[in-house]
Amino acid sequence: MAIDTSLHADAAAASTAPQEIVIPTGSVGLVAPELIRFDEPLKLSSGQTLPQYELAVETYGELNAERSNAVLICHALNASHHVAGMAADDPRDIGWWDNMVGPGKAVDTDRYFVIGVNNIGSCFGSTGPASLNPATGQPWGAAFPVLTVEDWVRAQARLADYFGIECFAAVMGGSLGGMQALSWSITCPERVRHCIIIASTPRLSAQNIGFNEVARRSIISDPGFHGGNYYGHGEVPAHGLSVARMIGHITYLSDEDMAERFGRQQRAPGEGGEFHYGYDVEFEVESYLRYQGEKFSRYFDANTYLLITRALDYFDPSRSHGGDLARALEPAKADFLLVSFTTDWRFPPARSREIVSSLLKNKCAVTYAEIDAPHGHDAFLLGDTRYHAVVQGYFDRMAAGLGLPDRQRTAGVLA
Repeated sequence: MAIDTSLHADAAAASTAPQEIVIPTGSVGLVAPELIRFDEPLKLSSGQTLPQYELAVETYGELNAERSNAVLICHALNASHHVAGMAADDPRDIGWWDNMVGPGKAVDTDRYFVIGVNNIGSCFGSTGPASLNPATGQPWGAAFPVLTVEDWVRAQARLADYFGIECFAAVMGGSLGGMQALSWSITCPERVRHCIIIASTPRLSAQNIGFNEVARRSIISDPGFHGGNYYGHGEVPAHGLSVARMIGHITYLSDEDMAERFGRQQRAPGEGGEFHYGYDVEFEVESYLRYQGEKFSRYFDANTYLLITRALDYFDPSRSHGGDLARALEPAKADFLLVSFTTDWRFPPARSREIVSSLLKNKCAVTYAEIDAPHGHDAFLLGDTRYHAVVQGYFDRMAAGLGLPDRQRTAGVLA
């Protein structure tokens, strides 16, 4: 399928024929977000109140007459509402889970109405620290309320009300998104039929909290941070944010993957065939990490990074139950799919198995897959065929239980 468009055409090209954008098979095509405003104050876990807020949302597929085919996709730390397809204002911008969501794909938009939502506190369109505080007319900055996963779920429940969805067919997410899906099953048990948790955990380990704290300190100690109110200073704490991303990125990759991609490869020696000893970039992995950090610092907001990593730290449904996760999960009524990856040392399979064990104690219906993949935590974003087959098979069974149409077989997609 091809669509003629003049997006991004400059004045010099205005008189030429429109550019042709080819929509790949299995893509939802060109998509644009919708900003949905909520004027009812949102009471937060911290005791603070967000007086009003907007959520950036993308939707794919059609909501059926029974409103029974809706799937909510919850994003991880640095992702957004742009889950699938090609951004209408920049077709090169492909959704972060485009290999998972689309016509004929594992989450089949020919059968399901999929909602991608950007959480409050983010920097991709929803109300966050860079938004104007209605009380001051200035950016919220450091005054933006601290958030929790449960706050996001409550905001998403209002989004469901906006669409007239009483119960989601599924709530799905990877990493931090998986925490949100798990929280949905506890916070709104009557509103989710299936809960799909990928590469996630019921709580962060001390090591994970430690990584987050080092990353936050790198931002807070950057002279450009200005106590979180850098918006009015015309600068950003780019160095600190870059280092934070480098720290995080290391935890997303496995040792096996890094060895395969970079090894101990050094850059070519200078004149005379000798290396110049020093502290500039020399190993290829250093070059890669610096590139990732610098790129990240150009599009991500430092205050958002602080908020989201702290929400990660706080998440622990068992905390109010004496550390007993099974007791915390007693309200859950959904069926569950959990997927973990053997080389994910950030959220290792043992954490998913802990959730599975607690659900089984409560006699919940659980499907669990542990995928032997070399890519570490980032594997949940990639296209491993075994992983996608597990998700597709689960969604097919889910569709049968919901009375949705059979899958339309699409060339080049698992069928």
